[in-house]
Amino acid sequence: MTDLTRRRWELDALRGLMLVLMFATHLPTRYSIGLGQPLGFVSAAEGFVILSAFMAGMIYTRRAEQDGIPVMRRSFLIRTLKVYGCHVACLLFLFTLITALGLKYQQEDFVNYLGFYLNQPVTGLWAGILLIYNPPLLDILPLYVMLLLVSPFILSYGIKHGWRGIFTVSVLLWLLSQFEFSAALYKILVAVTGLPVPFNETGSFETFAWQFLWVFGLWLGSMDAKGVLRNRKPFPDSIVIASLLIALFFFAWRHIVGQVPFPGNEMLNALQDKWHLGPLRMLNFFALLILIMHYGERIRLALPRLRIFEVMGAASLPVFCIHLVMVLLALAILGQNMDDRDDLADALLLIGGLVGLYITAKVAIGLRRKPARVQ
Repeated sequence: MTDLTRRRWELDALRGLMLVLMFATHLPTRYSIGLGQPLGFVSAAEGFVILSAFMAGMIYTRRAEQDGIPVMRRSFLIRTLKVYGCHVACLLFLFTLITALGLKYQQEDFVNYLGFYLNQPVTGLWAGILLIYNPPLLDILPLYVMLLLVSPFILSYGIKHGWRGIFTVSVLLWLLSQFEFSAALYKILVAVTGLPVPFNETGSFETFAWQFLWVFGLWLGSMDAKGVLRNRKPFPDSIVIASLLIALFFFAWRHIVGQVPFPGNEMLNALQDKWHLGPLRMLNFFALLILIMHYGERIRLALPRLRIFEVMGAASLPVFCIHLVMVLLALAILGQNMDDRDDLADALLLIGGLVGLYITAKVAIGLRRKPARVQ
């Protein structure tokens, strides 16, 4: 039996789809706008985060039940260190080769993107390694590292004492995040320590907002490991119909108005803000989640297995890292100006990148299966 057949292939396929959408959105081609947030005001990042949390909750709950909570915590730590190592490798790649290419080709947007590091390279290096300075695109893995660090404690408490208290704290933190809670805390930290990194260089993701999505995914995965999800009652028809109407409304809104829901109105746009997971964005997300949970099994049985997505999802960490490398190379060499390239060139760039991601996934899975050499 292969590694893929032992896994939940539909979860891997979904995660692979999220990786493809993220790559298509981040790569500087004319296709990025149309492929960004295709289902409404929800991006692939939300889907990828909750799927990762779900799989972590499912796998590590089983590990805790079979081998004990201390073993589960050690497994979490090993995974956290692996993700952290990948982030540092990507960061060093950005600060060396990518920076050199960006300066050589003088892509203005890319030079501005690296402005803080170019002005303060030593501070940028140590602050980046400590997950304080997080340039755009390289702020996702630091978020993942921090969420993984707290996950064994959340999961342990949830297994022993239930999830009510966890969700009370998590929802409160999400509410506070809508009022710049992180910025206020960071201001205090800077005043106390003299930290020289501006808040806007610490990454776009509001950690106290995104933790709620992660906690919810952990809980779902833990419930799945215990068999609760498989035996749950179906959603009432009223909930399903309401979710369908909400999802259709946001889908139409997104594709009629564009990716900015309220053009020119910053206050209203905050309700759909990606980085803070604004209230309307969460409404859109949970409407889609309910529909997936309600119709998911029927869709899984009706559709053929999408092996390409499945393979990429099964090797999500190396695929995500190579996606960052490809996007950064494209930004450094080609920049964001697409006027000098025709549709065919952009299509070849996108297709070539996707082929590269698939090859990365196949190599990573092959190395994972390779038996250890007998000494």
